[in-house]
Amino acid sequence: MSTHTFTGFTEDDFNTFHIEGLDARMEAIKERIQPKFRQIGDVLTEEMTHMLGNDMYLHIAKHARRTVNPPHDTWLAIAPNQRGYKKHPHFQVGLFDDHVFIWLAFIYELPYKREIAQTFLKHLDQLDDTIPNDYVISLDHTKKDAKAKDVLKQQGLKDVLVRFRDVKKAEFLVGRHIAANDSLLSDGERFMQYTKDTLETLVPLYQLAYQEQ
Repeated sequence: MSTHTFTGFTEDDFNTFHIEGLDARMEAIKERIQPKFRQIGDVLTEEMTHMLGNDMYLHIAKHARRTVNPPHDTWLAIAPNQRGYKKHPHFQVGLFDDHVFIWLAFIYELPYKREIAQTFLKHLDQLDDTIPNDYVISLDHTKKDAKAKDVLKQQGLKDVLVRFRDVKKAEFLVGRHIAANDSLLSDGERFMQYTKDTLETLVPLYQLAYQEQ
């Protein structure tokens, strides 16, 4: 467990993504953001291990493949595998320059992407009931845009899942966005509770993904 408690995100954290150059931006990510990810992640990993009844592991994005372009966002991931997270359903907390995201993420590296999509389509009513209307859904973790569930409605949710199933690079991320200027982000305790509540809401979908493997 981290010796320090997470106290919140600041304007500087978001301004990190306006720093020019890969090395300079990565340095700022390591100095400003990753220690906060460690604080958040240690708490959430313990929480998710308890909630799911099996060991969960913290991964902090290294952006190691980048050689020229600096990252537009950065994140932590919590997954059931110690060695990696991309091939598994996982939970994410991270930030772009204008918002924080909290996701349950199914990204394109998943070997059972098609099967998970089929399971979700088969249980569409359950998904519709489980995902609150103010949660957002994305098809691509590298892009900022996401659609609110109440805009998509059930038919839109179905279309998203069909695309997730049939298009190799399509992804399925569901969760919440918090604008950079939201006062919630400067209150570490409130933010942690909000994040725990979000992940708890998404746990049934995480469990459903493993149901028919």
